[in-house]
Amino acid sequence: MPAKQMLPGRRPSAARAQGRKRPAVRVKRPAGRGPLARFRRTQEQVRKAWDRPLTAYYLIFGSSLLITVLGLVMVYSASMIKALQLGLGDAYFFKKQFLAALIGGCLLLAASRMPVKLHRALSYPVLAGTLFLMALVQVPGIGVSINGNQNWISLGGPFMLQPSEFGKLALILWGADLLARKGDKNLLSQWKHLLVPLVPVAFLLLGLIMLGGDMGTAMILGAILFGLLWLAGAPTRLFVGVLAFAGVIVALLIKTSPHRMDRMACLGATEPGKNDLCWQAVHGIYALASGGWFGSGLGASVEKWGQLPEAHTDFIFAITGEELGLAGTLSVLALFAALGYAGIRVAGRTEDSFVRFAAGGVTTWITAQAVINIGAVLGLLPIAGVPLPLFSYGGSALLPTMFAVGLLIAFAREEPAARAALAMRQPKSGWRRTGVRWKSMRRRVKKRPSGER
Repeated sequence: MPAKQMLPGRRPSAARAQGRKRPAVRVKRPAGRGPLARFRRTQEQVRKAWDRPLTAYYLIFGSSLLITVLGLVMVYSASMIKALQLGLGDAYFFKKQFLAALIGGCLLLAASRMPVKLHRALSYPVLAGTLFLMALVQVPGIGVSINGNQNWISLGGPFMLQPSEFGKLALILWGADLLARKGDKNLLSQWKHLLVPLVPVAFLLLGLIMLGGDMGTAMILGAILFGLLWLAGAPTRLFVGVLAFAGVIVALLIKTSPHRMDRMACLGATEPGKNDLCWQAVHGIYALASGGWFGSGLGASVEKWGQLPEAHTDFIFAITGEELGLAGTLSVLALFAALGYAGIRVAGRTEDSFVRFAAGGVTTWITAQAVINIGAVLGLLPIAGVPLPLFSYGGSALLPTMFAVGLLIAFAREEPAARAALAMRQPKSGWRRTGVRWKSMRRRVKKRPSGER
């Protein structure tokens, strides 16, 4: 074949003249444009955002706010049928919970603005007032029994008060102040100072709670006690010994109560059983199972029509799973996980021993109570009768919990880096900006030569 005619002024390459193919040219991507580089940049941006000084502050405030708002929605949805059955308005329980949330919001804001010294000063009055109210519950004619537990005081009309809920907050504030003062004197290395008087006072609170038969609240109080001992650096032998002693006491209390033995027998139950002993546990599983991925929709629950007892209190998580599905329940779990992580972060980064003990105690309280409640709904733990924090119906449980969240917010604000970041974000007032401009103008005028003035 005749050779291709070449254009004038163009020479064939050596490879083409010899009949060889030109080697393929690899296009090099600029550095930082590949998928791996983009992933690394995204990972670095997330890490920087996660390590910002105000991350814990925003996590605590945002997660607690979302849990409370979603809880109000679910309380209205889960309680409307119960309210109508009692001859009340469909929003009766919602209105009471909303009022408690407003009061709790005021307590949260007040606690978040209080200095640490004021929190420590309140520890002894809060403990004394809680002990007085818990002892008052056992006085005939004053204490009120609900569902077999005498842990309530009537405030008149439909309003009731459960002092044992405030016992959790009292133990945290008083225990944190006690351990902080002893830690400043280097006394926590001695087991006598570590246990006395913390453990006797905690046992006094536990005894008053158990007189009313509320073992669920006693379990939360025990978890707070162990959390404080762990944060105080209790030796492993001492910690295990106290834990074993508490385990023996709990086993005896369960063994000697037929009601508690029945609840233990319902672990993992799939049928109501004889005399419908496991009715509540089984129908909680039914509610979760019928929710599917995205639920049946708000207000469309079937179990709340009298099938599931305590649908708006202890088993509100089951109604959430039925109406919002797996997506709703996982969202609630993620919010509690974020709140728990932020509390641990505050306790781990502070240099104030009181803040460390108090933040750790509040985080232990909220996470342990959430685990016990959700574990009971899932059939993994016995039904303890404790509400889901910030979510279930009950003003007596909501008020101290929101005050405790305010404590975490105050502690997150007190970090040096967070305090500096918040100070930089505060806008200066108009008169202050005008004064700064006037001073700067005077300085410039003074620096000019005399002939230029």
